[in-house]
Amino acid sequence: MDDAGVLTEWAEGVFRRGAISRGWLLLGEDALGAPLRLPLLVARGVAAGPLLGVTALVHGDELNGLGVIHRFFATLDAARLRGTVVGVPVVNVPGFLDGRRVVAETFDLNRVMPGKEAGHTGEVYAFRLVRRLVRHFDCLIDLHTASRGRVNTHYVRADMRRATAAALARRQNARIILHSVNGDANLRQAAMDLGVEAITVEVGNPHVFQPEMIAAGVVGLRNALVYLGMVEGAIVPAFSPATECAESVWLYTARGGILEVMPALGAWVKVDEPVATLRDVFGQVTQTILAPRAGIVIGKSINPVSPIGARVIHLGVPQTKSPAEAGL
Repeated sequence: MDDAGVLTEWAEGVFRRGAISRGWLLLGEDALGAPLRLPLLVARGVAAGPLLGVTALVHGDELNGLGVIHRFFATLDAARLRGTVVGVPVVNVPGFLDGRRVVAETFDLNRVMPGKEAGHTGEVYAFRLVRRLVRHFDCLIDLHTASRGRVNTHYVRADMRRATAAALARRQNARIILHSVNGDANLRQAAMDLGVEAITVEVGNPHVFQPEMIAAGVVGLRNALVYLGMVEGAIVPAFSPATECAESVWLYTARGGILEVMPALGAWVKVDEPVATLRDVFGQVTQTILAPRAGIVIGKSINPVSPIGARVIHLGVPQTKSPAEAGL
C-alpha cells in the first residue's frame, strides 16, 4: 500500500493511479500541539470517474462502519476502477480514542455541521472536515450505528426526492429506507447543501463489530460502485424489498423508571398497540406506552434504566398500507 503522507487539503493528484494508498488529512492540533489527523484510505482508478466518499465514526463509538470500510477496501481493485473512492474509517478521532460518541466532551459532531471557521471545538473540527475534504466529493455514503443503549435495524436515511440519493439508498439492500429531509446540521445535510449526493446508512449497534452488518454494508457499497459506473458487474439484489417509510416518529417515556420494550427490531405494530411498559423501582407499572401510528420498528432502546424523556422506539411510517394496518 502506498503512503501519501499528510495533506492539508484534499488533492487527488498525490495518490497514484491504479493503486490503493493511505494518507492523513490534517485538521488541527490537540492540547499538546500534536497534529490532529484523519486517516484516509484512497483507491484511485486508472480511468476518470466520480469521487465517492465513504465516512465512518462521525460518532466515536460506532464501530461497524470502520469494519465496513476495511473490508470494502480489501475487495477493491484500483486498476479496474473508474474514478476514486475515499474512505475515512475514523472521522471523530478524539471521540474514537476516548471511546465516546461526542467530540471535546459534549459536542455531537453530527449536530454542528458544516461547522464554523471560528467557533467551539466541535464547530471548528466540522468546518475543516467539510472544507478540506467533503466538499470535493461527488457522492457520500456516511456510515452510522445506533447510539449507546439502543439497537438499530439495517436502514438508510435519504432524501428520496433526489434521484441519485434514492438510487443509492435502494441499492444498499437495507431492511428499511426512511425518507429524510432534515435540518439536524448533520454531515449528510452539509454535503447535500454543497451539491454532494449523500445518504446515511445505519449498520446496526454501537461499540461492537457485527459481522453480518459489516458484510451487508460491504455489499451496499459495492452496489453503489456498480450503479455509479465505477466498476463493472451486476447489482446484488436484496433478498426482499426494503420497506420505504415516508416519515418516522420517536416515542419517549413520560416518567422515569425501569423500561421494557416489547417489539423486536423490524416488527410491525398497530395503532394503540402496547409497545413498552415502565415500572417503578418496586415493580409497579407506571406507564404503558402505545404506538401512536401503525408502522415498523426501526430502532429501540435496550437500556432498562430510563429517566423521564428517554427514547423508547423509533417507528417508521410506511408510504403504503403496512401489514399491521392490513391485519396481516
